[in-house]
Amino acid sequence: MTKSGLDMSDGRRRAVIEGVSPSVDNGRFAAKRILGDRVVVEADCFTDGHDSLACLLLWRREDEETWHESPMTPLGNDRWRGSFTAAALGRYRYTISAWVDHFLSWRHDFARRIEEEDLRIAAQVGAGLIEAAAKRARGKDRKSLNDWAARLRSVTDTAALKSCGLDANLGVLAGLYPDRRLASTHPVEFPLVVDRERARFSAWYEMFPRSASREPGRHGTFRDCEALLPDIAKMGFDVLYFPPIHPIGRVNRKGANNSLAAGPDDVGSPWAIGSTEGGHTALHPELGTLEDFRRLVAGAHAQGLELALDIAFQCAPDHPWVAAHPEWFRWRPDGTVQYAENPPKRYQDIFPFEFESDDWRGLWQELAGVVRFWAGEGVRIFRIDNPHTKPFPFWEWLIAELKRAYPDTIFLAEAFTRSKVMHRLAKLGFTQSYTYFAWRNSKHELIEYFTELTRGEGRDYFRPNAWPNTPDILNEYLQFGGRPAFIVRLVLAATLAASYGIYGPAFELLEATPHTPGSEDYLDSEKYQIRDWNRGAPQSLADVIARLNRARRDNPALQSDASLRFFPVDNDSLLCYAKSNADRENLVVVVVNLDPHHVHSGWVELDLEALGIDAHTTYQMHDLLSGARFLWSGPRNFVRIDPQRAPAHLFALRRKVRTEHNFDYFL
Repeated sequence: MTKSGLDMSDGRRRAVIEGVSPSVDNGRFAAKRILGDRVVVEADCFTDGHDSLACLLLWRREDEETWHESPMTPLGNDRWRGSFTAAALGRYRYTISAWVDHFLSWRHDFARRIEEEDLRIAAQVGAGLIEAAAKRARGKDRKSLNDWAARLRSVTDTAALKSCGLDANLGVLAGLYPDRRLASTHPVEFPLVVDRERARFSAWYEMFPRSASREPGRHGTFRDCEALLPDIAKMGFDVLYFPPIHPIGRVNRKGANNSLAAGPDDVGSPWAIGSTEGGHTALHPELGTLEDFRRLVAGAHAQGLELALDIAFQCAPDHPWVAAHPEWFRWRPDGTVQYAENPPKRYQDIFPFEFESDDWRGLWQELAGVVRFWAGEGVRIFRIDNPHTKPFPFWEWLIAELKRAYPDTIFLAEAFTRSKVMHRLAKLGFTQSYTYFAWRNSKHELIEYFTELTRGEGRDYFRPNAWPNTPDILNEYLQFGGRPAFIVRLVLAATLAASYGIYGPAFELLEATPHTPGSEDYLDSEKYQIRDWNRGAPQSLADVIARLNRARRDNPALQSDASLRFFPVDNDSLLCYAKSNADRENLVVVVVNLDPHHVHSGWVELDLEALGIDAHTTYQMHDLLSGARFLWSGPRNFVRIDPQRAPAHLFALRRKVRTEHNFDYFL
């Protein structure tokens, strides 16, 4: 290297490689794909002058020493594309190699030569290049190339000479043995993480196990949860998520509605982890034993469900670590530990860790051991509580460590925080991320936000998981919109994002009473008390949820986010968008009335060319929620939506097909 930063090891390397994509911060962080995906890589590759380039995509799994190679093809304007299949879970590396290919340059020029003498001289040059390629070949290929070079030197007829030099099959053969001595290889090996399908497509159901009992007032158990598995699976969920299931601290325990004065029967917040019964690797005694937990995990799998656990790295004041490792906590001048707070909110029942402790390595190892423990018990999905309040380097290290041992692990970041912080966490390795969806309610907000998520710079690493509510979030729209508002937010979450979740019983039973006017906290929040849920109540949304999740499973278009497109509607209360699968054989169009109180109508304008629909044909719109069918034609069609009847259309688009007997039907 010179002082200017130029590589002077060989100034004859003339190929330039730049603009590689996907690239997350120029390879500092990994792009993300799903097992079986075709990983498409593009780059700008060019050289000086008019010589031809050859470009290769190099890729390997991180546990492999040898690079695999895939040829890249030119797209025009010096842009090249190659691909490989992500055939295994885990981490990959990829980069680009390019070189001036004198044989390709010769072939290009030879095809344009006309004069006899010019052709003869050029043929001699070509013969030399082909003989050089033959030296790099073996067996029959070497002989074929040498024979070809000999013919170029001996043929006298001009037409025959040109035909010989442009032999397509032999040209391909020579291309297998290029001269790569002066190849330029991009200096960055770009990382890639390959996850399983559930990382891209999932439906989460959150419930508190202690409220699972069918007997009012009795603390629920894992056995009670096991009895609910068929109902949850029937609604079409594939992830059952539990808040913390560990012993709950007694010191500074919170009472009902976050009261500072807890009574003798108050159960406290599950996020105040740890007591004399144990810490983060122990179970709350009233929930059951480790054997009961294992039985629940197995029972969930039998129903097509995976159990997701909450990882909250914080302690109750009586957690065993407080006494055993005082250096892991921040001590105040009065000799007490600093409890968690986010003024004006205070969490007197929770002690945060001091990540700037001198024993930070010991703290990191202990916390990683918590996740390892539950992974060892068969859990592969973790929802991480408030990851934005812990150091970024810690998460990058922990997730990498765990995914090396358990590459099928999924981490969901519960980080309702600043946008750049959310994106940093996704870059560090979080598989999925909570979003601002709960607070995006207007047409403009939804279009702007989901366009950013699916078309913005985060599209290669940020996988949204949309939640209309959580135990912490009961937004104003749900408080005042009634049943239509719940259905609207459900449809939006489940169709705008391939992964979504609901805080279960509260959502399906239309829980909408805030703690105080203007608050987003629930009255009688389940965070602080056991709730008795009448899951068979007539207002339950269970049937609507089941139909929606069935549509998601039956339609590949709804199982990813990349194809999302919004379409104009001449009414700001109506939102229209579509998704399709890779070959556009499966098309889903959604039209939602965002006003839960009033009937709205308008004209939808679809981009038929973008959707692959003949503008002159009739197509059928099959509403997967109501079962109704409508015949549409052309790009512009009328809709009228009464929110009290059905606040949204979830259309599967059926194209008209004509048989050999001229009988029309819809496919």
